[in-house]
Amino acid sequence: MKEKKFVLKSYGLQELAVLYFPNSTPSSASGQLKKWITRSTHLLSRLHKAEYRSGQKILTPKQVSILIDHLGEP
Repeated sequence: MKEKKFVLKSYGLQELAVLYFPNSTPSSASGQLKKWITRSTHLLSRLHKAEYRSGQKILTPKQVSILIDHLGEP
C-alpha cells in the first residue's frame, strides 16, 4: 500500500489535527492538538514568533512547518 506524502501548505487547525489523530472526531482531534501546542512552551514560543494566535482557525505554511519540525509528520 502506498502512503501519501505530506504536503506543506496552509491547513485548518482541525484538518491538520485529524491527520495527527485519525481515529478521533475532528473536535477531539483539534482539542488534543491544541493541548500539545499549549503544553510545550518551546513550540508555543516558536509559533508565536510566526504570528500564531490562540483561537486561530487556519495555520500558515510556516506555522505548519514549525509543528512538523516539533511533532514530526502526521
